[in-house]
Amino acid sequence: MIRILVFFALLAAFAFGLGWLIDRPGDIVLNWQGYRVETTVLVAAGVLLAIVAALIAAWNLLLFLFRLPQHLSGGREARRREKGYSALSRGIVAVGTGDGRQAVRAAAEAQRLLPEEPLALLLKAEAAQLTGDHRAVEAAFREMTRRDDMRLLGLRGLHAHAHRRGDVESAHHFATAAHGIAALPWTAAEVLKKHVLAKDWEGALDVLETSGSLIDKKTRERQRAVLMTAIGLEKENTEPDQALRLARQAIKRAPDLVPAVALAARLFARKGANRKAAKIIETAWPLAPHPDLAKVYLDLRPGESNSDRLARARALAKLAPSDPESAMTVAGAAIAACEYVAAREAMQPLLQGSEPPTARMCLLMAELEEAEHGDGGYAREWLARASRAPRDACWIADGLISEQWLPASPVTGKLDAFIWKKPDQPLGGKAQAEEAIFKAVAPPAKPAALLEKDEPAAIPPPAKAGTPQPGSSSPLPAAQPGEGVGGAGEEPRPASAEAQVRRGEAKDSAPKAAGAH
Repeated sequence: MIRILVFFALLAAFAFGLGWLIDRPGDIVLNWQGYRVETTVLVAAGVLLAIVAALIAAWNLLLFLFRLPQHLSGGREARRREKGYSALSRGIVAVGTGDGRQAVRAAAEAQRLLPEEPLALLLKAEAAQLTGDHRAVEAAFREMTRRDDMRLLGLRGLHAHAHRRGDVESAHHFATAAHGIAALPWTAAEVLKKHVLAKDWEGALDVLETSGSLIDKKTRERQRAVLMTAIGLEKENTEPDQALRLARQAIKRAPDLVPAVALAARLFARKGANRKAAKIIETAWPLAPHPDLAKVYLDLRPGESNSDRLARARALAKLAPSDPESAMTVAGAAIAACEYVAAREAMQPLLQGSEPPTARMCLLMAELEEAEHGDGGYAREWLARASRAPRDACWIADGLISEQWLPASPVTGKLDAFIWKKPDQPLGGKAQAEEAIFKAVAPPAKPAALLEKDEPAAIPPPAKAGTPQPGSSSPLPAAQPGEGVGGAGEEPRPASAEAQVRRGEAKDSAPKAAGAH
């Protein structure tokens, strides 16, 4: 709209000026070299305008003639680029569809028509990868590293290619070179991994400190806690003060990191600060109940009696009452304090739950039977069950089981890879079948209302040589000694109908049980 108004304004100004000249005629006389030219002002203006227009036209004609070769070559370049980009499109489609032969042909054509185009080199590398030509792949990426605009892309390609070949050292070299040019998330992660594989925890921590926003904040804080714990464990005996400082910083960043909590508690206990050590474990126990924390907690005062240790175990268990680790901690302390009834009460929910008892639970029951009754039959039965029971939780990373926590996986070098969990159990295995039969034929527990005042709510005790033992308790669901488990000198009991069914259904497992005892 504004342009139209400006155009009409200029047109009006031109018409006004032309009318002004027509209304004011005049003469112009030119004497030059003996010539005399007389004309009006209007004619002179028209001649002047014609001369200017002719000069402009001549100048444009000269420019066109001078630029004609360039225009002709530009047209050829435009057609060449059009063909090159068409080849690029065909090559990218061929790579996407997995047609290696077509991709190689298109890459060669694109690089011939577009020698300076970065996408042509990238297509060449992708086509070589598709056909498995490793030398061509490396040559293409190395050519990229010689160009300023593609150096990072070339280093990334060489890094990925080295990883595919299994050359970890070369991969880390290319990642470090790329990190020196521009710090990117993948370069920071690879440089960190390099230090982790070399167990250079302090170098890895420096990388994390300088990574800034390259790594997610939550992940970075967790990894910093893991690295601080690793450094603290190395300095636990040589520099305990610095190790304690690192452990406390790790706990602030990851309150559920068990190794850091255990390390800080041990170092506080060595300094005589038992209250601080206990407070740290009590804070972490609801987040991550772990046998290592329970062991440190119960050993804070070495001269403490077993009864006092049981009291401490109960206090710790109250912080996470529904966790099996709390019950097993109480049961272990109760056995050491000869509080067998308390041990059975602690273990009863675990053994009568929906899931079968784990190996550690069975071992605790075997220890309880041995300590309370000295009954080899029942103890051996629990030991036999432990041999085929599901495994307890342990430190697992990349399919590797470790007895101790490690900062990184020895397989992949991944930081903070170890997780405390139960190993995967085989579905439909023999252990589950035996456990189902075992529970099916177990004698029922006596109701609490029918028990004596001083008798614990548990299964009636086993009989030895036909003589009952009043006042004692028996293990939770267990086979009768006369049913294939009894020890030497024990008088077999008459088998019930359920026991006979059990013998028939568990025929395959009976020889193994007998051999184990």
